[in-house]
Amino acid sequence: MCISLFFVHARVLAFFTEVPMEINKGSHGPASTNALLQWNQWQLLDSILPTGGFAHSCGLEAAFQAHMISGLLLPFVYSSNMSPNLETWHKLDRMLDATLTNEVARKASIAQGSALMRVSATVFSEVPSLKMMRSNSLGSGTVAFHHAPIFGLVCGLLGLDAGISQRAYMFITMRDVISAATRLNLIGPLGAAKLQHDIAIAAEDMSKKWMNRTFEEACQTAPLLDTVQGCHAYLFSRLFCS
Repeated sequence: MCISLFFVHARVLAFFTEVPMEINKGSHGPASTNALLQWNQWQLLDSILPTGGFAHSCGLEAAFQAHMISGLLLPFVYSSNMSPNLETWHKLDRMLDATLTNEVARKASIAQGSALMRVSATVFSEVPSLKMMRSNSLGSGTVAFHHAPIFGLVCGLLGLDAGISQRAYMFITMRDVISAATRLNLIGPLGAAKLQHDIAIAAEDMSKKWMNRTFEEACQTAPLLDTVQGCHAYLFSRLFCS
């Protein structure tokens, strides 16, 4: 284990065991704002962030049971990222709420979005506007807290540019679906890791196709899969919430 990783590991252990530690503070200057920001940006994509993404299969479970396994949201991420403010977020949230006719997908989006907003407002305390926007929106009855606009909003406030934010959304969606496939025994863990690597090219092509489009261009291009996902609640046995 290298020295730097040893100190990171030791600091984490000290936090949980409440053992005081002294580190030579004179050997390093203060970290730059940009460097600290990168830690926050990486944490936003970390699977340990408790947003509930792994409780959903994004319709994979229902599609599998229906024997069907052989661009709607990206424009909302982009539009929210480009204007990360309360007014834009509420507008996009209302638009997406009206667009998601699939009740299962709608509830999943709200559950994950609410969790992401709650976690972000608590964790990223250096962005006080997040807590303010959440407080002003709770109980207002005007916002449903859908996931895609909130993801774009948080990315924008954390300084992630539009291109990276949209690829990041594609990445976490791909990660969650492949994780669901693993737990459904459709693929093994090693095969899942290889699959995630192999489909990166397809994911990039899809990102480029739908990248930098405003929410007015959002559309559902797979109505049959959307219908199948809506049948998730009627499955005889279910592992996931959606």
